[in-house]
Amino acid sequence: MTEAFCPACGTRLEVQTVADRPREVCPACGAVAYRNPLPVAAAVLLDEQRRALLVRRKHEPHAGMWCLPGGFAELGETIDEAALRELREETGITGRVHRLLTARSMESDFYGGLLFTCFEVERTGGQEAPGDDAAELGYFPLDALPPLAFDAHTEALGVCAALHREPWAIQDSFTRLYQDESDAMLSDALVALVEERAGEICARWLARVRRSPTTPSYSRRDLHDVEQTALEVLSRFCSWLQEPAARSTMESFYLGIGRRRARQGYELPEVLSALTLLRKEIWAFAREHQVLASPLDVYRVMELSRRIVLFFDKAIYHTARGFQMEREGALP
Repeated sequence: MTEAFCPACGTRLEVQTVADRPREVCPACGAVAYRNPLPVAAAVLLDEQRRALLVRRKHEPHAGMWCLPGGFAELGETIDEAALRELREETGITGRVHRLLTARSMESDFYGGLLFTCFEVERTGGQEAPGDDAAELGYFPLDALPPLAFDAHTEALGVCAALHREPWAIQDSFTRLYQDESDAMLSDALVALVEERAGEICARWLARVRRSPTTPSYSRRDLHDVEQTALEVLSRFCSWLQEPAARSTMESFYLGIGRRRARQGYELPEVLSALTLLRKEIWAFAREHQVLASPLDVYRVMELSRRIVLFFDKAIYHTARGFQMEREGALP
């Protein structure tokens, strides 16, 4: 410890043991001169490409090395306010604190004890421009960072990457769903299963509608026509998943089903329930045969589920229209 004087009375301080630690104490008035680590705040800001904004240090210590925008907290501001101020002063960017990433005590040969507090920050405005403490600015991928001046900054960026890993994986999964190649990969396994096992799926569905309380008249009828229609629905379902052109034929096909069921004397709620039960049977069959079981594809499964529901929602709508048209005697 360097020689110092009491800020209260000016007496030279001496080292005494206080609370089991050596501290500087005034022998005249008894005041203890506590020495605490200096608080340092830093900001982790990511751009739309998921790259972190870094500054190249202009001054010592570690001049010329990269680090997060940051610096010492000042009197009259909170630690998160300090992080935002340093971000603005060193990079020209304004922001708001999203969350605390790390708080780590470290020793520095240059400053002594430091308390690094790093926040993830969301950009709200400003324009990139290096401040007087920064030689230049740069955005770097989290998996290709340059050596950083402070280990605490490296740790904070690692924590940030870990926190984003799962949300980014979800986002990437949904993004891939809308690329042509991934759409094919998404539906191929289900289409192959339905095409190969259509007869089995249809048989299970017939057994279900015969005993379901929502389709009582199906248990009293010859279902040969219903069975053939269900097989055709399965075929069109596969085409709809893979061929956008097939979607334009949905309306006329299901209008025809609705009109035919009306002529055959079925009740509309039963017809619509039968279609819903077929949708459930496809989903259950796919789950049983592990088509939709991969944990890595859970969000792709959610999207495929949405597309199945969309197909049958349209089928139900047009079937109901056709049924109503037949009952009202409307022309095709």
